[in-house]
Amino acid sequence: MNRTTLSLAAAVTALAAVTGFAALSAPEGGTGTVTNTALPARLPVERSTLLCPAPSNSEVAETVYTSFTPVGEGEGAGQAELKPSAATADETTADPKKASTAKKAPAADKPVVALTQPGKPVSAEADGGDAPALVGSASGRLAPGWTAQQTTKVPAGGGRGMLGVSCTAPDTDFWFPGASTAAQRADYVHLTNPDDTATVADIELYGPNGALKTQLTEGITVPARSSVPVLLSTLTADPAAEDVTVHVATRSGRVGAVVRSADEKLGSDWLPASADPAGTLVLPGIPADATSVRLVAYAPGEDDAQLKVQLAGPAGTIVPAEARELHVKSGMTAAVDLKDVTRGEAGSLLLSPAQKGRATPVVAALRVVRGKGGDQEVAFIPATGPVGERATAADNRAKGTTLSLTAPGETAEVKVTASAGTEGGTPATKTYTVKGGTTLAVAPPVPAGLKGSYALTVETVSGGPVHAARTLAEPDDGIPMFTVQTLADDRGTVEVPTARQDLSVLGD
Repeated sequence: MNRTTLSLAAAVTALAAVTGFAALSAPEGGTGTVTNTALPARLPVERSTLLCPAPSNSEVAETVYTSFTPVGEGEGAGQAELKPSAATADETTADPKKASTAKKAPAADKPVVALTQPGKPVSAEADGGDAPALVGSASGRLAPGWTAQQTTKVPAGGGRGMLGVSCTAPDTDFWFPGASTAAQRADYVHLTNPDDTATVADIELYGPNGALKTQLTEGITVPARSSVPVLLSTLTADPAAEDVTVHVATRSGRVGAVVRSADEKLGSDWLPASADPAGTLVLPGIPADATSVRLVAYAPGEDDAQLKVQLAGPAGTIVPAEARELHVKSGMTAAVDLKDVTRGEAGSLLLSPAQKGRATPVVAALRVVRGKGGDQEVAFIPATGPVGERATAADNRAKGTTLSLTAPGETAEVKVTASAGTEGGTPATKTYTVKGGTTLAVAPPVPAGLKGSYALTVETVSGGPVHAARTLAEPDDGIPMFTVQTLADDRGTVEVPTARQDLSVLGD
């Protein structure tokens, strides 16, 4: 997924890397052509965009927004603001053709959350079911690594649960394995347009037997700087399917996309997009006390996929007894119930080709349940990329926060930094060694004198790639409410070729 927007100058220099030279302006008093003569340098991004979906339609919902940028090398004063979208469509709309009907519009273009300095998070609260989607941008020194978290708690009703989502960057293509059109589920895909012109998005659904017949042929129109939630079950007349993969692709423009799932028995949470289709995937951060884990995968290409299923736990990698392999037919959604696969120890799921040299790209996600009987709660873990140079999770609490680190290959060393708190506290840092083929679940460092919430930043120091997830747990009236957010490289820097003026191309 694209996480950054390059400035015009950076885009021109990037073009130079493709063409071999760039016709940039020469210094005053000189003429000639600027040529690329050195390896690209990594420079901080100059602008970032994030989108947060409308949090809930419940009148008893309590939402916290948290915005944070790590201390880095960004230049300029800059700003980072999350503002209400121009309109958010009525979520209860059953007819997708009417989904763009505006339900609410903010009275003023006033930021809901405004960040003014890196290294210290800021937060804001919203109560009730009228909070709109947010459209945000960051510039200058606040752009590299900018992260925003939306955490909602709904204590009762059909949307009961703790719902957490990292606000997403806009893109043109998203895959959501793990959704459903079953009778007990109410799954909405939220589409948010950050730009000043309308965009059109297509939504495709794939069940166990292939594509579901769509009732929508003209796509979903998302007005400029607005958000549209669409109930998945209204898009098809086919029989309900427990496991569905959703594909969102724009015909024009870009959107932020995320699925909100509500189950009558299991509660609700957000289902973020899976990492791009790949032959090998990592799904990190299954809680130690998970009572049910369901794997859902989809193969978007022309070939079937035969996947080896492994669990990376504290002591090493094992093959779960519930499923050694998973066969995923082309164009169809496959699922397997792994039950209480972690058996009291936190772990991460690893998917790889069952036969070497026969990798078929797939997307995947986990539905994870904690608790039993009437006291259950659900969360989703999509496949995610490694933390790379740096990844961040905002809105961590003094209690109930667990950080899971998985090294699927080589042993790795990572540095974890806890920021200052939103209302006070001194940053803290700790380094962890994650052995190859294992998952390390820890209570992360907490800022000294913490007041409010804080951000966690994970940086790879040495060794192989590391995948990470943060679990936030907050029990409520006997229900083990929780939410899991994966951490991927924030792409706070981009490669920009070094160029210099070369007068020799002008000839004599």
